[in-house]
Amino acid sequence: MFQGSNAINMDAKGRMAIPAKCRDSLASACGGRIVMTAHTQDRCVLVYPEPEWQEILPKIEALPTFNKASLRAQRLLIGYATSLELDSNGRVLVPPTLRDYANLDKKLMLVGLGKKFELWSEEAWLASVADLDDEELPEEMMTLSL
Repeated sequence: MFQGSNAINMDAKGRMAIPAKCRDSLASACGGRIVMTAHTQDRCVLVYPEPEWQEILPKIEALPTFNKASLRAQRLLIGYATSLELDSNGRVLVPPTLRDYANLDKKLMLVGLGKKFELWSEEAWLASVADLDDEELPEEMMTLSL
Protein backbone atom coordinates (compact mmCIF):
# COMPACT_ATOMS: atom_id res chain seq x y z
CA MET A 1 0.00 0.00 0.00
CA PHE A 2 1.42 3.33 -1.08
CA GLN A 3 0.71 6.37 1.04
CA GLY A 4 2.08 9.76 1.88
CA SER A 5 3.37 12.63 -0.24
CA ASN A 6 6.99 13.14 -1.18
CA ALA A 7 8.61 16.28 -2.58
CA ILE A 8 11.13 15.16 -5.20
CA ASN A 9 13.17 16.71 -8.00
CA MET A 10 13.44 15.86 -11.66
CA ASP A 11 16.74 16.50 -13.44
CA ALA A 12 17.16 18.27 -16.79
CA LYS A 13 16.98 14.92 -18.63
CA GLY A 14 13.60 14.09 -17.10
CA ARG A 15 14.86 11.56 -14.56
CA MET A 16 13.49 11.39 -11.05
CA ALA A 17 14.58 9.29 -8.11
CA ILE A 18 11.86 7.40 -6.29
CA PRO A 19 12.24 7.98 -2.51
CA ALA A 20 13.74 4.99 -0.69
CA LYS A 21 10.59 4.11 1.29
CA CYS A 22 8.49 4.13 -1.90
CA ARG A 23 11.20 2.28 -3.82
CA ASP A 24 11.20 -0.56 -1.29
CA SER A 25 7.42 -0.91 -1.61
CA LEU A 26 7.66 -0.88 -5.40
CA ALA A 27 10.46 -3.45 -5.35
CA SER A 28 8.33 -5.88 -3.36
CA ALA A 29 5.16 -5.16 -5.39
CA CYS A 30 6.64 -5.35 -8.88
CA GLY A 31 10.41 -5.69 -8.88
CA GLY A 32 10.68 -2.03 -9.89
CA ARG A 33 8.60 -2.46 -13.08
CA ILE A 34 6.00 0.31 -13.36
CA VAL A 35 3.57 1.81 -15.85
CA MET A 36 3.11 5.57 -16.12
CA THR A 37 0.10 7.06 -17.84
CA ALA A 38 -2.04 10.19 -17.98
CA HIS A 39 -4.71 10.89 -15.39
CA THR A 40 -8.11 11.33 -17.04
CA GLN A 41 -9.34 14.24 -14.90
CA ASP A 42 -6.27 16.05 -13.58
CA ARG A 43 -3.04 17.13 -15.24
CA CYS A 44 -0.90 14.62 -13.40
CA VAL A 45 0.67 11.23 -14.11
CA LEU A 46 -0.56 7.94 -12.69
CA VAL A 47 2.16 5.50 -11.64
CA TYR A 48 1.11 1.86 -11.31
CA PRO A 49 3.12 -1.20 -10.31
CA GLU A 50 3.07 -3.26 -13.50
CA PRO A 51 0.97 -6.13 -12.04
CA GLU A 52 -1.67 -3.64 -10.87
CA TRP A 53 -1.78 -2.05 -14.34
CA GLN A 54 -2.18 -5.49 -15.96
CA GLU A 55 -5.26 -6.06 -13.77
CA ILE A 56 -7.01 -2.83 -14.74
CA LEU A 57 -6.00 -2.72 -18.43
CA PRO A 58 -8.70 -5.22 -19.55
CA LYS A 59 -11.32 -3.13 -17.73
CA ILE A 60 -10.20 -0.02 -19.58
CA GLU A 61 -10.18 -1.88 -22.90
CA ALA A 62 -13.73 -3.11 -22.22
CA LEU A 63 -15.17 0.41 -21.95
CA PRO A 64 -17.74 1.24 -24.67
CA THR A 65 -16.07 3.11 -27.52
CA PHE A 66 -19.34 4.71 -28.67
CA ASN A 67 -19.40 6.68 -25.43
CA LYS A 68 -17.26 9.81 -25.88
CA ALA A 69 -16.15 9.98 -22.24
CA SER A 70 -15.15 6.30 -22.25
CA LEU A 71 -13.26 6.68 -25.52
CA ARG A 72 -11.43 9.73 -24.17
CA ALA A 73 -10.46 7.77 -21.04
CA GLN A 74 -9.15 4.91 -23.20
CA ARG A 75 -7.16 7.30 -25.36
CA LEU A 76 -5.54 8.93 -22.36
CA LEU A 77 -4.96 5.87 -20.20
CA ILE A 78 -3.84 3.43 -22.90
CA GLY A 79 -2.45 5.98 -25.34
CA TYR A 80 -0.06 7.48 -22.80
CA ALA A 81 0.76 4.21 -20.99
CA THR A 82 4.49 3.55 -20.85
CA SER A 83 6.19 0.55 -19.23
CA LEU A 84 9.33 1.51 -17.33
CA GLU A 85 11.81 -0.01 -14.93
CA LEU A 86 13.64 1.68 -12.07
CA ASP A 87 17.41 1.68 -12.54
CA SER A 88 19.84 0.45 -9.87
CA ASN A 89 19.72 3.89 -8.19
CA GLY A 90 15.91 3.91 -8.05
CA ARG A 91 15.60 6.45 -10.86
CA VAL A 92 13.20 6.45 -13.77
CA LEU A 93 12.98 8.57 -16.90
CA VAL A 94 9.57 10.25 -17.13
CA PRO A 95 8.55 10.13 -20.82
CA PRO A 96 8.51 13.56 -22.51
CA THR A 97 4.87 13.14 -23.56
CA LEU A 98 3.82 12.70 -19.94
CA ARG A 99 6.06 15.55 -18.77
CA ASP A 100 4.27 17.79 -21.27
CA TYR A 101 0.80 16.45 -20.40
CA ALA A 102 1.24 17.11 -16.67
CA ASN A 103 3.43 20.22 -17.04
CA LEU A 104 6.16 18.54 -15.01
CA ASP A 105 9.26 20.56 -14.29
CA LYS A 106 12.01 20.34 -11.67
CA LYS A 107 9.87 20.30 -8.50
CA LEU A 108 7.47 17.35 -8.22
CA MET A 109 5.17 15.69 -5.71
CA LEU A 110 4.84 11.90 -5.62
CA VAL A 111 1.61 11.03 -3.80
CA GLY A 112 0.75 7.49 -2.66
CA LEU A 113 -2.88 6.50 -3.15
CA GLY A 114 -3.10 2.90 -2.02
CA LYS A 115 -2.39 0.77 -5.11
CA LYS A 116 -0.86 3.54 -7.21
CA PHE A 117 0.94 6.87 -7.08
CA GLU A 118 0.15 10.22 -8.64
CA LEU A 119 3.00 12.37 -9.91
CA TRP A 120 2.28 16.10 -9.90
CA SER A 121 4.16 19.29 -10.54
CA GLU A 122 4.58 20.80 -7.09
CA GLU A 123 2.71 23.94 -8.15
CA ALA A 124 -0.28 21.99 -9.53
CA TRP A 125 -0.37 19.76 -6.44
CA LEU A 126 -0.52 22.74 -4.07
CA ALA A 127 -3.24 24.37 -6.19
CA SER A 128 -5.24 21.11 -6.29
CA VAL A 129 -5.09 20.68 -2.53
CA ALA A 130 -6.15 24.32 -2.02
CA ASP A 131 -9.16 23.79 -4.33
CA LEU A 132 -10.50 20.95 -2.19
CA ASP A 133 -11.99 23.47 0.24
CA ASP A 134 -14.54 24.46 -2.41
CA GLU A 135 -15.77 20.96 -3.21
CA GLU A 136 -18.67 19.16 -1.62
CA LEU A 137 -17.90 15.79 -0.04
CA PRO A 138 -19.35 12.75 -1.80
CA GLU A 139 -22.22 11.03 -0.01
CA GLU A 140 -20.07 7.90 0.59
CA MET A 141 -17.69 9.94 2.74
CA MET A 142 -20.47 11.11 5.01
CA THR A 143 -20.72 7.57 6.46
CA LEU A 144 -17.04 7.45 7.45
CA SER A 145 -15.85 8.08 10.95
CA LEU A 146 -12.25 9.31 10.95
